[in-house]
Amino acid sequence: MAKKLPNILFFGMDSLRRDHMSHYGYHRLTTPHISAYAKGGVTFENCFSPHIPTTPGYANMVTGRDCFGTGVVGLTQKKIVEGVPVLAEMLRERGYDTTCIGFEGNAAGRGYDKYISFPGWGPDHDDGRAHKAQNLNEVAIPEMERLAKGDKPWLLFLRHMDPHSPYLAPQPFQDMFWQGDGFDPNDKRMQKVYDFKPFGDYIGSWVPKGLTNPDYVIAQYDAAVAYMDAAIQQILVKLRHLGLEEDTIVVFTSDHGETLYDHDCYFDHHGLYDPTLVVPFIVVWKNHLPGGVRIGDTMQLKDITPTLLDMMGVDTGLPFEGRSLMPLITGGHREKEDEFYITECTWMRKHGWRTPEWKLMISLEPDFHYKPPVELYNLVNDPEEYDNLAESRPEMVKLLTEKMNAFIEKRVRETGRPSPIEVNFLRPEGPFKTSDEAYAGKYIGGIADAVALQKKG
Repeated sequence: MAKKLPNILFFGMDSLRRDHMSHYGYHRLTTPHISAYAKGGVTFENCFSPHIPTTPGYANMVTGRDCFGTGVVGLTQKKIVEGVPVLAEMLRERGYDTTCIGFEGNAAGRGYDKYISFPGWGPDHDDGRAHKAQNLNEVAIPEMERLAKGDKPWLLFLRHMDPHSPYLAPQPFQDMFWQGDGFDPNDKRMQKVYDFKPFGDYIGSWVPKGLTNPDYVIAQYDAAVAYMDAAIQQILVKLRHLGLEEDTIVVFTSDHGETLYDHDCYFDHHGLYDPTLVVPFIVVWKNHLPGGVRIGDTMQLKDITPTLLDMMGVDTGLPFEGRSLMPLITGGHREKEDEFYITECTWMRKHGWRTPEWKLMISLEPDFHYKPPVELYNLVNDPEEYDNLAESRPEMVKLLTEKMNAFIEKRVRETGRPSPIEVNFLRPEGPFKTSDEAYAGKYIGGIADAVALQKKG
């Protein structure tokens, strides 16, 4: 009799930037439970989501393809290109029972046997807070129990929304990282957030009225991560009590990071700066993978599906742009891929090229932050990306642009399709002509608008 394939418990933690996880060295204790569980597995220190935000990020993750392979660069794109299966479909063909919680309708969320929704974007209790992770657990734990009773291997995909704004974790998490004064009238830092009309009304709808200190909002983001981490512990304990740890691969990752008070991209996930690109990847399979391993090689979300399939011993025969990480996990060698193409196409339409030392970003439409059309940063000397060297280092702009264009041309030849960033715009009628036009044309007024936008994507 053939050996039963392992289950997969997949934590897709929306908007989680790895540098705000204590597991990755953050100074606040935001992820103690994930960190404790990760000691039994493998942590990748340098995982990137190169195509942001949600829809392209998850598309890369669950197909093993880059944006040319998926055709997806924008949030509201409805379909991955024809003939490209997602992980759930690959596993269903091999007898898996598949369930997705909180991800129905997204181009990357197709192919599951069962979908379960949960409430929790905005305040949903009398306390005025969002109990997102608790609401997810209330449907996820019974579903895990159901799957465990069956005779099929299973895939359970959980889309945690806590790190996604609004950051409204309930007590005792709400104030665990903040006991300061958030309402000093002399502190003017939040005023420019409120004055940024595309997002200002939205952010003002869920932060305390009169708040002046952005550090409070950052503490709320961290509190939401810690709240999610505690709720995830309940699911991990349930897995243990079901006796399924040795039969289940557990994955922790994210579709993209989050900009907080960085680069004027307030409390959202646009901008190709590293806060939006840096994500976790942790994989644990008790008594099958080595424990306590941390790997520094650069990887991308497109590597996750090939890695899981290789780990399971499944050969789909499919072409992937991503590559298995198993050689690194087992102590061997994998050819490095330290340079890569980056894109965003929801609030701003840009692409670029990232190396270990340099970051190039080029605008394809005028953006609503009035940023320069070309940005160049030395990531070694300026890791926070505030000193734009595009004018003083034109030779480096030229070199990186040539590398990027050569890669684009190569992928266009290989796919026989146009570059997706060239044919997807920020609005149906075509590119914005000016930053004034972009500023006037992009707006979220409240939580309901954010929910509606996510449903489109």
